[in-house]
Amino acid sequence: MKHYDAELHTRGESLYVDDVPEPGGMLHALVYGSPVAHGTLESLDLDAARSAPGVVAIYTAGDIPGKNQVGSVISDEPLLTDRELNYQGHPIAVIVAESQEDATYARSLIDARITEKKAIVDPREAFKKGEVLDTPRTFAMGDVDAAWDNCHIVVEGRADCAGQEHLYLETQRARAVPTEGDRIRIYSSTQSPYAVQEAAARVIGVAEHKVEVDVIRLGGGFGGKEDQATHWACMAALASHDLNAPVQLVLPRLDDLLMTGKRHPYSADYKLGLAKDGTIIAYEVKHYQNAGAKTDLSLAVLERTLFHSTNAYFVPNVRAWAAPCRTNIAPNTAFRGFGGPQGMFAMESAITHAAEELGMPREEIQRKNLISEGQSFPYGQTADRARADITWEEADRAYDLEKLRAEADAFNAEHTDKKKGVAAMPVCFGISFTGTFLNQASALLHVYTDGSVSLSTGGVEMGQGVNSKLVNICARALGISTGRVKVETTNTTRIANMSPSAASATTDLNGGATILAAKELLGRFRQMLARELGIQNEENIEFHDERVLYRGRLTEWDWKKVVKHAYMSRISLSAQAFYATPNIWFDKDSEKGRPFAYHVYGTSFFEVTVDILRGTYTIDDVYLVHDLGRTVNELIDRGQIEGGLAQGIGWMTLEELAYGDDGALLSAALSTYKCPDGYFLPDDIHITWLEDENPDGPYGSKAVGEPPLMYGIGAYFALRDAIRAYDADTEFPFDAPMTPEKVLLQLHHRRLSAYWRRALQQQSTMEMETFSLGE
Repeated sequence: MKHYDAELHTRGESLYVDDVPEPGGMLHALVYGSPVAHGTLESLDLDAARSAPGVVAIYTAGDIPGKNQVGSVISDEPLLTDRELNYQGHPIAVIVAESQEDATYARSLIDARITEKKAIVDPREAFKKGEVLDTPRTFAMGDVDAAWDNCHIVVEGRADCAGQEHLYLETQRARAVPTEGDRIRIYSSTQSPYAVQEAAARVIGVAEHKVEVDVIRLGGGFGGKEDQATHWACMAALASHDLNAPVQLVLPRLDDLLMTGKRHPYSADYKLGLAKDGTIIAYEVKHYQNAGAKTDLSLAVLERTLFHSTNAYFVPNVRAWAAPCRTNIAPNTAFRGFGGPQGMFAMESAITHAAEELGMPREEIQRKNLISEGQSFPYGQTADRARADITWEEADRAYDLEKLRAEADAFNAEHTDKKKGVAAMPVCFGISFTGTFLNQASALLHVYTDGSVSLSTGGVEMGQGVNSKLVNICARALGISTGRVKVETTNTTRIANMSPSAASATTDLNGGATILAAKELLGRFRQMLARELGIQNEENIEFHDERVLYRGRLTEWDWKKVVKHAYMSRISLSAQAFYATPNIWFDKDSEKGRPFAYHVYGTSFFEVTVDILRGTYTIDDVYLVHDLGRTVNELIDRGQIEGGLAQGIGWMTLEELAYGDDGALLSAALSTYKCPDGYFLPDDIHITWLEDENPDGPYGSKAVGEPPLMYGIGAYFALRDAIRAYDADTEFPFDAPMTPEKVLLQLHHRRLSAYWRRALQQQSTMEMETFSLGE
């Protein structure tokens, strides 16, 4: 059950885009982007750059033979801009040279004359100025306006959560190689091979079947290569097609940080009404999404925010509104969780606010309002096989939240220099692409006469272990050992029109198609064996551990004998199958439907310790129960839970994206953007599986890619709990991430405020005395 690529990774033999041996005469491309966040390009002088050593060509918008457009949802994103500059790093030109160094030097010689304009970086400001990408959307259930009168307490406030850099190990890159005629092959680090194929064909002006896209594996993606890998592949293809030469484009790390979109920052206004016992009666929230300068996937991300605005809770009266706001930062894009975490953060902030006002433990409100079987989500879907209560109860049984709270209280009573905080974080996350049409996949199986198996799907391996799971699924479906199965590269000539590897649905979709292809093959084998064994009921023939059984008893047939006999009998050893997730739909007019095949649930408890003098902190322990279904590969699932948790903790604590008022990215290097390392993360992550057969996943499994990230939100509220253990009366905004600097300032906020008030009063008195003396 090990990782499929473990040995290759360990030996350093795994191949990525630029590990493939270079074809002769390969050229290197580099992007020249806008130096300002907002402006008008008045002129562009390329003469000096074109004359620089090693430069072969420089491409601008006017050199594109097809359509200058890479917008995937709305056609609002030219590949290269020729006039309006909408964000720092906005691509203007592509330099092609004999080496990366030559291209870098030539880039420094480009002279652009720009009329700079005021930049907008705040989504609320953008909304006020009418800078909205699309009509705001609202999900509603019950009668919110009438419900407020029935509430014992109503709290209102604001919650802000910043973006997050994907920080994949392998930066954006692509290699384009001309083949014959006007055909081209692109090796791309993309989660969406078909999106690259479609856009590249559009840009260079050829039919899609003339563009082949091949993906071996990615060095990380996290959503950052779902849509935005397309741009760089198109630029490489543009140059390769024109020069009839191989061209590779690899973004240097600093370019990648500057030019690519991040997780969407959100600002939300919430209003939460509760009964005296903590039962939630009504919830209203307005989300202002910072979409960046172009649409990208922001509308789908916004939709997912609305789907998860109530997290794991049942609220009878809900109104969730969201607007995609256009600002002058790089177009924000998909990131693990895809808008869901932002919606949950606002809800958890509202619950925390209410708990503080009511003087009751936050976890009491959380536990009381968990969604149960048969209750409805605001978008109309009924909770089926709901596991929110069960995961909480199991977590409490295994880890005893009351005991954790008592131990923290005892510690805090004895220590003045350090304080402990405790928080719970339940999670409910829907599994499927919210765009129903994307929930489809194909698989192609070839069995060779020696019994080995080749498997092609649309799933892209990016470290999440999908290839490992597909090997397990394929071997189990065929009744053979995993060593017989090889997963091929993801290639658009073998699998057409594939959906992105995203939405935590890659294993579900491609695993489902693999099982259907295997059934097709075994159906042929059963018919053949029924004839050979002289039996009537072929359904009693089974394949297990490379042997053929009839009514549970071994026969003389094994896998290799079956395969060889089928070949000699002219029975096809190949099968192609198509899988589409059943029973899902959504009506955007009514904003109701059943968009998800199922939900994943979980509960986590956090313990943290804050240093009162310094503001630094440690994440001591995380305890969680995760709704896993039946695991296909336990090692992969554990890695996904731990990795997702780490990424969520980073988003909520250390990873602070900062922009200047002029739209410049201030955290544009790894010296100014901090992500968690092994020392920062808890020494112990206690994980308990909640196993249960999931009828909608391959062999009863459930998706595991995105849901664990949202456990990390608990770290923020545990830190807040520790701060309030030091000063129970302190008031501070719900503003993530909770960096050590913010913690330090908040710990001593009241004292600092008093100090500054006195200082200002003294300054005012001195100024008055000076004025009097002057008179």
